[in-house]
Amino acid sequence: MKNHVQRGENITLLAPVSVLSGNGLLVGAMFGVAAGDAAIGEDLDLVTVGVFTLPKVSAQVMAVGDPLYWDAAAKLVTKTASGNTKIGVAVETVAAQSGTVAVRLNGSF
Repeated sequence: MKNHVQRGENITLLAPVSVLSGNGLLVGAMFGVAAGDAAIGEDLDLVTVGVFTLPKVSAQVMAVGDPLYWDAAAKLVTKTASGNTKIGVAVETVAAQSGTVAVRLNGSF
């Protein structure tokens, strides 16, 4: 196809903030995981699909299939939809004391 640009699993963009490899990042409505370290204004490969272990709100219990959201201010996965961006679903059940959850990213919503 003449109009196909790329598959979209990895998007290269200029980092709007400094980010470390493996950290979640929200750019507008697009969420992904940094594939490498980048300083502000440097090229960054953002992975937008796949399953990643990400930091979560430790007080929340999460179950397989729960819709999950990104709290950009706290830089944590949460079950709270209000004011946050939907990023995917839980692929494991985790207790309230857990600091991380495995999330299947659904690309941008």
